[in-house]
Amino acid sequence: MEGSNKRVTSTVEEEEQPVFSFGVIADVQYADIPDGSSFLGVPRYYRHSITVLQRAVRNWNQRQNLSFVVNFGDIVDGYCPKHQSLDAVKKVVSEFQKFNGPTYHMIGNHCLYNLPRAELLPLLNIQSRDNGCAYYEFSPAPGYRLVVLDGYDISAIGWPDDHPKTLLALEILNSKNPNSDKNSPNELVGVARRFLKYNGAVGGEQMEWLDGVLKDATELKQNVIVCCHIPLDPGVAFPGSLLWNYDEVMNLIHRHGCVKVCVSGHDHNGGYSIDAHGVHHRSLEAALECPPGTDAFGCIDVYKNRLVLSGNSRMASTEISFRPHGV
Repeated sequence: MEGSNKRVTSTVEEEEQPVFSFGVIADVQYADIPDGSSFLGVPRYYRHSITVLQRAVRNWNQRQNLSFVVNFGDIVDGYCPKHQSLDAVKKVVSEFQKFNGPTYHMIGNHCLYNLPRAELLPLLNIQSRDNGCAYYEFSPAPGYRLVVLDGYDISAIGWPDDHPKTLLALEILNSKNPNSDKNSPNELVGVARRFLKYNGAVGGEQMEWLDGVLKDATELKQNVIVCCHIPLDPGVAFPGSLLWNYDEVMNLIHRHGCVKVCVSGHDHNGGYSIDAHGVHHRSLEAALECPPGTDAFGCIDVYKNRLVLSGNSRMASTEISFRPHGV
């Protein structure tokens, strides 16, 4: 995909210092089970993925200038035996805790296959909102704000079976996906292939919250980085990996000029795109699909008018330039 498979060398003077820097990793999906493969036949290395995380943490600590780490979801795999789920999540969380700074987590579908939200969110140190959702934001440095979305706000997984959000999700799936297996994309064409049970949507209350956050960031002339487990642009990921209402979320984002970059996991392949409004999208390569001896993690240096992802091994390096908000 465009811009996602080559290392980019900055042309800006080397002595320029980043405003802040942080580590990134996606789709660890650890499980203490033999290696397997995806439904497309892509190999998956369930036990090795935690080794990738361990090497990532050592690398991040050696950098010494990282303010925090962002984990883009799917901390353990859905094939993890359910009686091992709690211990597996705790094991991976303990590896993140070896980083010399905070880690910001987000919800992924595989997380929700293993544990209910009420149990999962405290383990990930996500402050649950009154509505039980896992979206939040913070300002890591002057002039910047980082927004974490809950892509499984409206979802057929993770909520109780009789929860209104579950019922709404099932209504959406039944209206959009004719298959009895709601994880099957058969007969779905193009971006309609996103209406699968392992995806989800951002609900109305979260949309109102996001609108308020972006209005505030606009007034403060802050550049915004949006993070979500599920990709938000058709150019950055396979259609079957997109947020159900990515178009609604992006229409809201496009109404504000402050969002510069959207970063995601979930797709596993990694990708890069720029949408019609100039917002950059980067989906991250999965740690789960790293054969032994390879890695997929990175560090992002954020400057006044650009973002530089320095990837390791299977995670491609990418440089993104933009016009600072308010300029």
